[in-house]
Amino acid sequence: MSQWVLHGILRGKKTTAYPARPETAAGVSPGRPVADHYPVSALEALLARCPTRVFSSRDGQITADPRRCIHCYRCVRGLEPPVDWSNTYEWALAHEPRHELGRAFRGSIHICVVDAGDCGACLNEVKQLNNPYYNLHRLGFFITPTPRHADILLVVGPVTDQMRPALRKVYEAMPAPKRVVAVGACALSGGVFAGSFACARGVAEVLPVDVQVPGNPAPPLAILHGLLVATGRQVPAVGAGSKAVPA
Repeated sequence: MSQWVLHGILRGKKTTAYPARPETAAGVSPGRPVADHYPVSALEALLARCPTRVFSSRDGQITADPRRCIHCYRCVRGLEPPVDWSNTYEWALAHEPRHELGRAFRGSIHICVVDAGDCGACLNEVKQLNNPYYNLHRLGFFITPTPRHADILLVVGPVTDQMRPALRKVYEAMPAPKRVVAVGACALSGGVFAGSFACARGVAEVLPVDVQVPGNPAPPLAILHGLLVATGRQVPAVGAGSKAVPA
């Protein structure tokens, strides 16, 4: 045991400093597309290239909806010109809060995680929050298997038909006030499964969603940002749209 203690002292603290300081380590985020400066003349090819309709156009403007992005990189690879790519991770979008959690909840929040048909990618990123590098406990977040003890319901997956009743039961069992955080493209829009005979187009078709965390999968820091937004400790991302510059 003493050898492990000495080893830890010599190596120093390895946990990310986020949110106290921005995280700059490589590989913490897959990034997302940004269409701020994309030429309108190349818009048709861009729209045809995206499988989940991330990009749309109206009145000569192009918008990018990060909630639909599955990180296939088709808008970057094999396309001229490629779409700009942002390597940020503070992506969480929030609706107007239906209720305030209050200061008492900011230091001790219990999270119930529900897999509503996830492929395993987003769920694996959620699991990473428990490892020493991200260590969500230091921020006052704790995972609980019991909805009656939960303050936040974190959902991954597009919500398969079989999971609809179970998801509603979990939500109804949670005490108020409570928050719903949907994580990943499938949970926000259905992803590649949207419109399928077997699932919904995201959690919002089944439950009222408070915070949306885009990504496929959403990286751990983006999920942490979403949890901090849900508790009022961080501000949400500013909008999902972007404007094109005419060629």
